[in-house]
Amino acid sequence: MIENLDMLLNGTLETLYMSLTSVVFAYLLGLPLGVLVVSTAPHGIHPSRRLHTILGWIIDIGRSIPFIILIVDLFPLTRAIVGKIIGPTAAVVPLVVAATPFVARMVETSLEEVDQGVVEAARTMGATGWEIICKVLLPESVPSLLRGMSITTITLIGYSAMAGAIGSGGLGDIAIRYGMHRYDGAMMNITLVLIIVIVAVIQLGFNRTAARVDRRLR
Repeated sequence: MIENLDMLLNGTLETLYMSLTSVVFAYLLGLPLGVLVVSTAPHGIHPSRRLHTILGWIIDIGRSIPFIILIVDLFPLTRAIVGKIIGPTAAVVPLVVAATPFVARMVETSLEEVDQGVVEAARTMGATGWEIICKVLLPESVPSLLRGMSITTITLIGYSAMAGAIGSGGLGDIAIRYGMHRYDGAMMNITLVLIIVIVAVIQLGFNRTAARVDRRLR
């Protein structure tokens, strides 16, 4: 029983490590990409139809690839970066690649929710494109960005469970090894409950933080 508790604890920590680390890197890549998509839109700060179209296609193609296939396709890249293709750290590479286009779309949606009147007012006052992005668009969209981050994190928790099929570790790996291969229904249910608890806590935390930021902005 103690061995199972240790294994479940390690699996929970590995799941959190994979998901949260991937979120950080996905936003480091996806946030600028989303800002660039909004900026180059026809109504954006620096309209560029060709670049906007190319970026849109790249994002849409990236989002359309099934994650389990993406993991296998990225084996060479994962090995080149991490030095191996199994384990929690190795799983971060495909998780980041899968999440980046998703984050870019979430950021795009959040920025487009900002009142254009505020943007026009900033332009009238002589603000540069960079100032509009940093001092208007991003600050005004923080509550929406936080809610989008919660969705991204929860999505990556699900992806990390799928990555367990190829030995990435985490609760997904435990569920597959014990729940499926050893027909241990109790272990399967325990891992499911743990994942649900993690998701609920993350959702609650992000929602409360977004609500507090929203009230401060108003």
